[in-house]
Amino acid sequence: MISSLVSAHSDVWVYLATSPLFWLTILLKATGTSYETYFAGAQFIHFLLGPATVALAIPLYRNLERVRATALPILGSLLVGSVVAIVSAVLIAEWMGAPHELIVSFAPKSVTAPIAMGLSEKIGGAPILTAALVMATGVFGAMILTPLMRLLRITDSAAIGMAAGLASHGIGTARALHVDATAGAFGGVAMGLNGALTSMILPVLLHWLGL
Repeated sequence: MISSLVSAHSDVWVYLATSPLFWLTILLKATGTSYETYFAGAQFIHFLLGPATVALAIPLYRNLERVRATALPILGSLLVGSVVAIVSAVLIAEWMGAPHELIVSFAPKSVTAPIAMGLSEKIGGAPILTAALVMATGVFGAMILTPLMRLLRITDSAAIGMAAGLASHGIGTARALHVDATAGAFGGVAMGLNGALTSMILPVLLHWLGL
């Protein structure tokens, strides 16, 4: 009975320790800041969530016919990109001698943070570490997008957007929007579909890789 209670408390602590909400609560308590005061300070970011969503929806609506016309290439590049993103991250981490928890934390690095953290928790990774890797992947992808496409002589906006959304999720999509509206639209499509596909194929690929 006692061992069961200890085990239950241990499981609860492990869950809380990897939850951003838990540490946010600790921070607010430690500084004596009420939630109302905190949320008032975060209102600007909260307000921008709506326009940010619309900003992705508008170019997608305007390019809807082109997206429909290229559905098969989109699905093909989506499948290849998702698999390569997962397998390459895992193999590089294994080659570097990383422990199991770190390896599986790397696996969902190319999807948006909320999905990546949820997947990381389910497969035995560290959600907070995964979130940091997601941010690093997004920033790096946004930085190299334009010079890499120029180096590879890729000028098609749809291809640039797909690459950005697949490899670098929201941050990459935001960078694609600076290329043009078509790149932003395809980036949004890639980001959304990659999150859904990765959720389905990640456990299968990890099992195939012996993890």
